[in-house]
Formats: sequence, C-alpha cells, structure tokens
Amino acid sequence: MNSRLSKNPWSWVPSLYFAEGLPYVAVMTISLVLYKQLGLTNAEITFYTSWLYLPWVIKPLWSPFVDVVKTKRWWIITMQLLIGAAFGGVAFTIPTEFWLQGTLFFFWVMAFGSATHDIAADGFYMLGLDLHKQAWFVGIRSTFYRLATIFGQGFLVMVAGNLQVMFRGSIRYSWSLMFYGVTGLFIALWLWHSLVLPCPLSDRRQHGARTESIWSGLCHSVKTFFTKLPLKEVVWAFMFMLFYRMPEGLLAKVSSLFLIDSTANGGLGLSPQEYGFVQGTVGIVGLTLGGILGGMAAGRDGLKKWLWPMVCAITLPDLAYVYLSGVMPSNFAVINACVFVEQFGYGFGFTAYMLYLIYYSQGEYKTSHYALCTALMALSMMLPGLVAGWLQELVGYFHFFIIVVLLCAVTFVVAAFIKIDPEFGKKQAGIQNRQEDN
Repeated sequence: MNSRLSKNPWSWVPSLYFAEGLPYVAVMTISLVLYKQLGLTNAEITFYTSWLYLPWVIKPLWSPFVDVVKTKRWWIITMQLLIGAAFGGVAFTIPTEFWLQGTLFFFWVMAFGSATHDIAADGFYMLGLDLHKQAWFVGIRSTFYRLATIFGQGFLVMVAGNLQVMFRGSIRYSWSLMFYGVTGLFIALWLWHSLVLPCPLSDRRQHGARTESIWSGLCHSVKTFFTKLPLKEVVWAFMFMLFYRMPEGLLAKVSSLFLIDSTANGGLGLSPQEYGFVQGTVGIVGLTLGGILGGMAAGRDGLKKWLWPMVCAITLPDLAYVYLSGVMPSNFAVINACVFVEQFGYGFGFTAYMLYLIYYSQGEYKTSHYALCTALMALSMMLPGLVAGWLQELVGYFHFFIIVVLLCAVTFVVAAFIKIDPEFGKKQAGIQNRQEDN
C-alpha cells in the first residue's frame, strides 16, 4: 500500500467512523426490527436488547487496559475482525432452531467489540492526527458516523424487506442473507484498515505500566468524580445525567416497534422498506439537523441561555407519537412529518445533555470523567428500556405514549436544579452529537 495514502487522513478517518457506527446501530436498532419480525413480544424485545447497552455502561472499567495493552491500532484491527465474525454469527444462527440464544450471544459479542472499538478508535484519532487536523476532521468523523446510522437503520432494513419480497416472505432467510452481506462489508473494512491505518510513534505499547498503577489511577479518578463539587450539586448532576433522557429511554425502542407493529395490535403496520425510509432516513436527517442547530445556538449564547428551550425541544415533540397512536394516520407523508419533528426536537435538546457532560467533566481528569459521564448516559437509556415493552403491553401504545409525555416533567425538574456557568459554551463551534447514543 502506498505510504502516502496510508498517511492521508481521508483514507482512514471516514471509513474508521463508518465502522464505528455500523455495529452500534445493528445492536440497538436493527435488532429491534429483526426480533419483531421473528415473533418476539415487545416486552421480550425491549428487555433483551436493553441489556445490550451494558458494554457501554461498564466501558470505563476496561478502557485503561486498552491504553496500555498492545497498541490502539491493534485493538481497532482486532475488534473489527471480531465484529465481522459476530455479524456472521448472527447470519448463521437466524435460520436455526436456537435462533434466539444464538443471535443474542453474537449481538453481545458485537456490543462488547463495538464498545472496545470505540475506545481504541477515539484514542487513535488523537494520536494519528495533529491538533489542526483533529479539529478539521471532527465534522467528517461525525458525518460518516451518521451515514453508518442511515445505512444500517435505513438501507439495510429496506434490503431485508426487499429480500422478503424476492423470496416470497421468507423472513429468516432474508435477514440471514442481509447479515451475511454486512459480514462481507466488515471484513472488507478490516482488510482496508489493516493496510491504511498509520502507525504513529506515540501509539506504542507501554511496557512499564503495571496493573496496580492502572487500578490505582482508575480508583482515584472515580473518587474525584464523586467529590469534585459539593455533595448537593453532585447529587443533582447525577440525577440530571440519569433522568434527563428518561422519557426518551422509554420512547426510543417502543416507537420503532409501534411503527412496524400490525394495525391489529395498535401499530402503524409499516413494511421494512417504509420503516427504513422513515426512521433511517427522514428521522436521522431530523436528528442531525437538530443537533447542528443546537450546537450553533449553544456556541453563540452559551448553554445556560438555551437550556430551557432545549428541555422543551427534547420533551414536547413526544406528543407526535400520542397523535400517531391516537389518530392512526395512513398518510405516509404525515407519519414522516411526525417522526421528523420528534427526532429534530430530540437532536436539538440532546445538545444540552452532551454539553453538560462536557461541563461536568472539566478539570484534571477530564478524559476519564467524561468516560464515566458517558457510562451514566448509556445507563440512562438502558434502565427505562428494560421495562418499556412490558409497560406498553400493559397499557397499549396510546396510553404508553401519554405516560411518556407525563414523565417529561422529570426532565424539567432535574434541569431546574443543576448549576451552569453562564459563559460555558460561548464561542464554541458546536459539539459532536453521536447516538453514541454510547
């Protein structure tokens, strides 16, 4: 491989972050559609798939070892091979009698591989580029992560739907073929990055590191995380991190199931092709635009000034699903408009959450503290998701979405008690919103 090409960030930054986003969307979103079509109940789907957040929750516990065991380049290459194998495992087990146990196992492998890949890729990005190029490519990496989301949640789901038409409704065979295709794609990404990823001098194994020093540093980081502010402020900061997105934690999985569930069960009965367009294209565009505008607003006037508009943006558009479940419109354009509004509001309001994580992480251990904040972010989605499907089956879609809207009051309460420097966020170009969601 030409050495000049391997040193060109355009040869590896876009593909690296596309590879980072694809397994995440497969674990968190594509799995929902798969299990729904394979006949699981909403309670089973949300319970099983919410546990898949766990690797991102506990990611800070093993991130120090990624720094000192082997190189980050080695971790990236190895995890991409593991993720590719996990995609193949999902494809292989779908047509079998043990499809549930098999696919869940390989989704777990994919989730742990993806979380570890996140650690290595983000660290390698800082080692492989100087400060100027890091700033220049931050928008590129975010864009290709979003493209992976559109590709997975939109294009791949539509491919599975089209294969079902082609093979006369053979759901298992169609999904298996689709996952085999993604396996080939990921093996290609693994081969590509094996050739083009640079080998920066700073990315070398740290032979002198000791396990005791790693754990000592981790424990001290955790201790300072809990004591960096007065106790009352720390408590409300944690409440904000855990409960600001609680309504979204309930809504995220059930809203997807609502779109594809049959009308007899109270859903809209969208086909995989229609779902892929609504959630994977229109919804992602709304989410991205909302995030961009949120970053621009906070960068101009600061987070404190925009906190309440962002709180309203992340909560009030949830009413769109109350409308959809109550009216049950058959007009595809209306459904697209409602999903766009809800996702745009979420993208705009999520800016406040991400900026607050950055704000709380400031200080001596900002990298490790931010990792702990993102672990709480993953936990904030995992816990509501565990019971979301059960609650929906108990009360039905319409009343479930009303409960979600009522619980938005919790978001207002936790936002009211946090303290933010009025100057924080001003003159920033924006922030990178990844659903990372991780």
